[in-house]
Amino acid sequence: MSARTLSLLVNVTGVGHHPGAWTLPGLAPDSYVDPAHHAEVARIAERGALDGLLLADIPALADGVADGPGQALEPSVLLSYLSASTERIGLVLTGSTSFNEPWNLARRVLSLDHASGGRAGWNAVATFLPEAAHNFGRDAAYEHADRYRRADEFIGIVRRLWDSWEDGALLADVAGGEFADPARIRPAGHDGEFFHVEGALNLPRSPQGRPVQVQAGASERGAALAGKWAEVVYAPLLDEAAAREYRVRLDDHTRRSERSLGSIRLLPGLVPVIGSTRAEAEARYAGLEARVRPGAGQVARAARTLGLDPDLTDPDAPLTEAQLSGPPPDRLPTGFFHALAGAARRDGLSLAQLAARSLGGHRSVVGTPEQIADDIVRWWRAGLVDGFTLVPDALPDGLETFVDHVIPLLRAQGAVRTGYEGTTLRDHLGLAHPERT
Repeated sequence: MSARTLSLLVNVTGVGHHPGAWTLPGLAPDSYVDPAHHAEVARIAERGALDGLLLADIPALADGVADGPGQALEPSVLLSYLSASTERIGLVLTGSTSFNEPWNLARRVLSLDHASGGRAGWNAVATFLPEAAHNFGRDAAYEHADRYRRADEFIGIVRRLWDSWEDGALLADVAGGEFADPARIRPAGHDGEFFHVEGALNLPRSPQGRPVQVQAGASERGAALAGKWAEVVYAPLLDEAAAREYRVRLDDHTRRSERSLGSIRLLPGLVPVIGSTRAEAEARYAGLEARVRPGAGQVARAARTLGLDPDLTDPDAPLTEAQLSGPPPDRLPTGFFHALAGAARRDGLSLAQLAARSLGGHRSVVGTPEQIADDIVRWWRAGLVDGFTLVPDALPDGLETFVDHVIPLLRAQGAVRTGYEGTTLRDHLGLAHPERT
């Protein structure tokens, strides 16, 4: 068992991960575009001393907008607002390597980092949706291999830009009249397959050395990219066998990149559905399911993730190899397809059983605070993960219940700290201050 405490991020998806969350009593339906709602969520997370907030982002109107809201506000703008509403919690924005330019994104993230005193991170994603491509003047999304070659080049440039300034290049020598030393500021000087970036950033180095690099994705190319660059990995892992297999793959890619295994935190998604009793937790889940339109429930969502027609699939029959063999739908992340197919194949699950194990593609645990805490600690003590990225079923109450009732149990087991011990996101995650490369 690691001497470190486990890490916890929270993925803030509008008003919650379940599509029925927006219909709950006491929640304004337009809360997903209300900064005050997000500030309340952030303060709850900070009260629990969680490591950071992660804001997902898809630069297109979601297919499921008829069923419920997602994350709509632009992440760097919203996180800038939240940085002023909080003091310690980390702030991780999602930025696409498919539909951004390295210099602008590097500057945006580093600006947030300076504004927050070293609390920023960047979740790099290789966007695949054709609607997003159409919004940026492309006829189609980049092919899978091209997306990941572009992402690799993009992240490398951003890393170089964040290291433009040496530590100490900002002299601020009032007596000598010298503000900065140009000899200690390095231009990017990059000319590659996808990008030409010449100059340096116009910002000094981060208070935490660099913003924290986060990588979302579970495909083989995603794992390879994570092993090369990531410091935090966010992936859908539905059971212990999947976590064990993914950890082996991630460690292998990390070694190939000549990086220390201790330099990466594996924090897969976890959807806690909490009640004071198991029956109460199950009733909460059933209540959320009852609030969505026909075809928007978890059984139908699981079917579509596997590329199946929910109306033509018996939810109670074990899924067959033919049903689990794909190909993955072209409008969903391949990692979600492989996660669900793998879990169903290993345990002989039906569609209904598979849906009960996952909520929107991530592992769900329905139970009491004690059951949730024990599940988290078991995975962590087994070395399967370094913690989790919480994906609350509904916000803010799902997160508030976790902070008020699960966090104290985790603290009693010595799994999480009792409060913040540092000021930066790297401090919270136990990541070293990186040397300039």
